[in-house]
Amino acid sequence: METLRLLSTTQQVDPALFGEEYSDYIDVTEESPFKDYTTLFPKPKGLHFINANTTEVDIQHLKNDCIVPVFSKDNELTVSHPVFIETVYKAAQEFFRNEQIDTPEIIVSHIIKGRIPEAIHKPVNQLLETDKTIYYERMAFAFEIPTIYSDIAGNRLNLCITGVRAYNHENLMSKKGTEHFSVAIGFRNQVCCNLCTFTDGYQSDLRAMNHYDLFRGVMDLFSKYDANKHLRFMQEFQKYSLTEHQFAQFLGKSRMYQCLPSKEKRMLPNMEMTDSQINTIARNYYIDENFAKEGNSISMWRVYNLLTGANKSSYIDNFLDRSLNATQLTEGLSRAVQGDSEYRWFIKLAYFCLTTNPQNVCRCRKLTIFVMLCKEKSNHDRHISFIEAF
Repeated sequence: METLRLLSTTQQVDPALFGEEYSDYIDVTEESPFKDYTTLFPKPKGLHFINANTTEVDIQHLKNDCIVPVFSKDNELTVSHPVFIETVYKAAQEFFRNEQIDTPEIIVSHIIKGRIPEAIHKPVNQLLETDKTIYYERMAFAFEIPTIYSDIAGNRLNLCITGVRAYNHENLMSKKGTEHFSVAIGFRNQVCCNLCTFTDGYQSDLRAMNHYDLFRGVMDLFSKYDANKHLRFMQEFQKYSLTEHQFAQFLGKSRMYQCLPSKEKRMLPNMEMTDSQINTIARNYYIDENFAKEGNSISMWRVYNLLTGANKSSYIDNFLDRSLNATQLTEGLSRAVQGDSEYRWFIKLAYFCLTTNPQNVCRCRKLTIFVMLCKEKSNHDRHISFIEAF
């Protein structure tokens, strides 16, 4: 694997230098950094990182056509969707200096509609566009830094920064407090636009009172993320594979996982894929043009992309959590193939046990099968029994 255009530490911002000196970078009042939006960014790509139940919008729509929710008890403004996007983008500009940063792709869902006071008593068929108010409960964005990239199994991966905001995670009926954001930095597969999320590059609950706090939190996340470590981690997936039988075991156990009693489920690693997503993984195992099976087996890199591809059907507020879970599942299955016990519930392995004492076979919890006698040069008989790994 060759890693290209990764920044040295001397090019990055000292994470200790957070404070008011960054106010020039995060001034999101009247002078927006996106004022000349079409010239500031290159043209966006056509593929999206989430597909289901979402609408693509641009930042001008969020600024000009949407109201900003407030906390009801003190009427304090929330951090709006455009401010969130601009703050993260400015942090990326500062951290990754002299790099090309693409257009943010913005998707929204769960529109909340209202009316202005003057239109309260108007019939619906008489409402004008100026009488209506809207905002979106959930919003996600992603933008790539294509000058920082690498290649795995012939797939180009660009560095990508993603953010998610869901007002349903806020208590808007109370006074203003810390608000909740999710931000991730990782890589995006250019073949399928699947996002690759890594533990060190994901902040699932970044809390901030304002955009200054948000900027500091994002910069801190960037400083802790190691792109080379992430790439080496994903490169390892190419070394392992699942047989068709093991893959079928994984799918079947994943369906069973949803129905397990809570006590048993707590004893197992987390698995967040839904039944419909598992069905998608099973279908794409045969038909995906980029990541289908090869013969009677499939590499863990392909399994990983089947998981992240199925995750694109998630709702916005679950998307990044499931993206990270896809990474954890793939890593766990790779370890299970090597005999690790943590994920063995999903794919129980079978192997041969060699012993000079036939009675020892019982201690291995013999699955059946057969007993063979092998003659070696030493004339010692060895009993070979097929057993199940526990």
